[in-house]
Amino acid sequence: MKRCVPFYTGVSILAAGVSVLSGCASVKDANIRQQIIASTCNQQNVYTYTEKDIPTPLHQLSLDRELTSRLQYKSLHMANAIGILPDLVRYIHLKKKLDSTNLEQRVSVLELRQRIDNKINVASLEVSAIASEMDCEEERTSQIANYLKGNENDLESKLTVAAIVVGASGAIATGGVIKNETASNSVGIATGITEATLGLLMLFNNRKIDFYHKRNALREVWEGKSVSSNFPTSVWYYLNYADPATGEKSIRHTIIDKWKNFGQIAENDDGSGDGDTHIYFGDGGKYSTEELVNRADMYDQLESHITLMKQDLKALSLELEKL
Repeated sequence: MKRCVPFYTGVSILAAGVSVLSGCASVKDANIRQQIIASTCNQQNVYTYTEKDIPTPLHQLSLDRELTSRLQYKSLHMANAIGILPDLVRYIHLKKKLDSTNLEQRVSVLELRQRIDNKINVASLEVSAIASEMDCEEERTSQIANYLKGNENDLESKLTVAAIVVGASGAIATGGVIKNETASNSVGIATGITEATLGLLMLFNNRKIDFYHKRNALREVWEGKSVSSNFPTSVWYYLNYADPATGEKSIRHTIIDKWKNFGQIAENDDGSGDGDTHIYFGDGGKYSTEELVNRADMYDQLESHITLMKQDLKALSLELEKL
């Protein structure tokens, strides 16, 4: 009987450790299920257009000499993206032959300039709208990543406390409470096994959560199709334009290269579904905390490049002031 008492003591210590684990095993995500399943970042801005609606690449156009002599290449590129090149040609030629005493000519110039400014303002609003959606998706993903990380930290804290309790209980039991050497060794072994189990669970404490994104801007950047349902024509043209004369890559390809170079997606991933593309560029699935953080970073990078379009719009506006 004396030998059985320590054995049951050891089993009770192990059971206590398992009890702590079983109480921490589930992620309580019912209160954020709606954010996981559906996104409210897009306010029904689904773009429908054809390849014909995309501006012709700038290097394929025969540009007016008056235009090329007065505007820099970046400004011409932006003017083409938002569809105001024909208006700019008319505006320059009207101003060139403007008679300040002719009221009709002055009104024509003012009306044309107002039309140009209006298109620039609309393009700026489109950029802001797209950038805000990218930012919203980034924040949504980050919130879920923080939620999952909080659950991992909570489990790790409980595992740490359990390991301390098991270790202290085993030390007390083997250090003087149990006099029988065989029983003391049994308790020591049971305590060691429990501590090792707790340690392994802390080491592999990487949880996953179902996260869905049917509307996926990252997928369209990755696939690079001729048209987009996430981006308006001006932004999609801006992201995809590449000038063969300079050999400069498009912004879209630059973004993808950065994702690969910094290890955000596998360098050899071809989008077949066997690598990172299956989770990042699909409709969703089981994400770890690290994958959610990485996805949020990818949206942040995309947002930054789109927002830079406003710098070119500003440069275009400043050059128009000097005409």
